[in-house]
Amino acid sequence: MKIALAQQNYIVGNFEHNTSLIRDGIARARKSGADLVVFSELSVCGYPPRDFLEFTDFYESCAEAVRKIATDCKGIAAIVGAPSKNPGEKGKPLYNTAFFLADGQLFGMAHKTLLPTYDVFDEYRYFEPNRMPYQVIDYLGKRFAMTICEDLWNIDNYPLYVRNPMEELSRLQPDVIINIAASPFHYNQPETRLDILSRNARHYNLPLFYVNQVGGQTELLFDGGSMVLTPDGILKDELQRFDEDLRTYELEEIQMPDTGCQHLASDIQTIHSALVMGIRDYFSKMGFSKAILGLSGGIDSAVTLVLAAEALGSEQVKALLLPSRFSSEHSITDARTLAENLQCSYDIIPIDGSFTAIENAMAPHFGQLSFNVTEENIQARLRAVILMAMANKFGYILLNTSNKSEAAVGYGTLYGDMCGGISVLGDLYKTQVYELARYINRSGEMIPINTLDKPPSAELRPDQKDADSLPDYALLDQILFHYIEERKGPNEITAMGFDPAVVKRVLGMVNENEWKRHQTPPILRVSPKAFGVGRRMPIVGKYL
Repeated sequence: MKIALAQQNYIVGNFEHNTSLIRDGIARARKSGADLVVFSELSVCGYPPRDFLEFTDFYESCAEAVRKIATDCKGIAAIVGAPSKNPGEKGKPLYNTAFFLADGQLFGMAHKTLLPTYDVFDEYRYFEPNRMPYQVIDYLGKRFAMTICEDLWNIDNYPLYVRNPMEELSRLQPDVIINIAASPFHYNQPETRLDILSRNARHYNLPLFYVNQVGGQTELLFDGGSMVLTPDGILKDELQRFDEDLRTYELEEIQMPDTGCQHLASDIQTIHSALVMGIRDYFSKMGFSKAILGLSGGIDSAVTLVLAAEALGSEQVKALLLPSRFSSEHSITDARTLAENLQCSYDIIPIDGSFTAIENAMAPHFGQLSFNVTEENIQARLRAVILMAMANKFGYILLNTSNKSEAAVGYGTLYGDMCGGISVLGDLYKTQVYELARYINRSGEMIPINTLDKPPSAELRPDQKDADSLPDYALLDQILFHYIEERKGPNEITAMGFDPAVVKRVLGMVNENEWKRHQTPPILRVSPKAFGVGRRMPIVGKYL
């Protein structure tokens, strides 16, 4: 028997697109000689559909798409994911279901049991967990145990639930484990995922075929990385990361012992690929084509420009240099050099005239009050006004260039440098942005070396440096990581050897600026705990 894995990039709610992709995958798999082709979790509607699932029309469109796809399943079977109706009178109205289609019709199905309700996941809001007896699918002399994503995560030291789907399925003596998934990327996830799948294959001594979707769905990035494992838990093959792929395997070969394939990629390499894909898919799926950003000569806007040019093409990205009276000449030079290295269009629009006009307008009201953060924010907001004016006039989408360190402690201007349609670096700490810049320059100096070497500065007042307002980023980012990603409290962080006063100050800034983060654009998620839908903190609250 030959089994094909179809790793595809779906658009949530675009049934015409998704159905066409799936039917094309069936045709390609048939051409390769496959007897069965497997698609990812909720492939018919795209993942995550969220509150679309509350609309009857949406579910009915899913059901109609499954019926259409079934008509192509003659001489080949397919496993696709879609919501299905809960026929019972109790519980949620829908199941998260894997459909086994063969002979032009529904051949069997399996409902998801373990519904995630943590971080970015909220499946129990929409779906009823499976409470029915498990069944294996008998097809062409093989018995398939169909599972959906988290249904395989309940093993050994992982959380124990009321039911263990695979443990119950194993009693029915399956020949193959199939797992369809929509598993979002973060930089630890590929290794964790491989470990879970490998341990399942070994524990049940069965070959395992795993299919994950690929592509950006606003802030969630799916890396694909679909894989096949032998019964002894060895990775036989892995599909492309961050790209569509389809491969066909002879089941008998997967059942044989194997030395395995290489599974190596650095964190920064995968983060780079994830962000490029996230920008590209956000623009293409929203029907956008052109991006604009403010290019300051600093590290954040430089990295954002490189990623955008790679994702969209240099000709589709516009940079604006918006110098003020406080901008250094080397920052303007660095910004121009980068734009020219990338062959991106750029304009220079000084803001000093506009800033002076506002200063004069406010002078009767400000009186003799000294220059402070007010005037700094006016400059940032003037830049946002100009960027948005260009975006409106010429059809650009503004890219936000703020990093996670700044977003965490509120080191940004609301309605100024916090504006944008999508936040590219909002889940990377400042130290990670520098690491990404060095990765970009691995083959040559794309980003001017001066941009990497000079002290970071907002350049909103004379001789300003970030270090004037914040702890050194090397220290700041460690504290932020322990608090945000690891969810350690102030006492735990202090016990690790950090200065109690610095910890209290940093965590205080994080908590005090929650209101700002609720007004920022979606952030491309690359860490286990990003700002946005996966981190739900009260705006009004006191922790320290």
